[in-house]
Amino acid sequence: MRPDKEKVIDEVWDDERVAGFLNKQPMGTEPADYSILLNAYRAMRPADFERFLVMYVADGRDPGARSRSGETLRETIATHRHGAPFRRLLEAVGG
Repeated sequence: MRPDKEKVIDEVWDDERVAGFLNKQPMGTEPADYSILLNAYRAMRPADFERFLVMYVADGRDPGARSRSGETLRETIATHRHGAPFRRLLEAVGG
């Protein structure tokens, strides 16, 4: 974290903010469903990501979406130190 950037603790993630990630534009040339999942994973805590996944699936999106390189988000984050709770949530919805 940059020294001039203050750390934010206990951010409010209401349903509107969580649902807003469904409308994010894809990053570069990544497939839209994968890009949306990746953005949410990078920004959210596990509890917020769990709520997001309910909305994501209800919106008809694919929790098993693959990146340009062919990986699902669960595969992408397989070695991330804090990825375990996110991987479990993705697995629960078929991702």
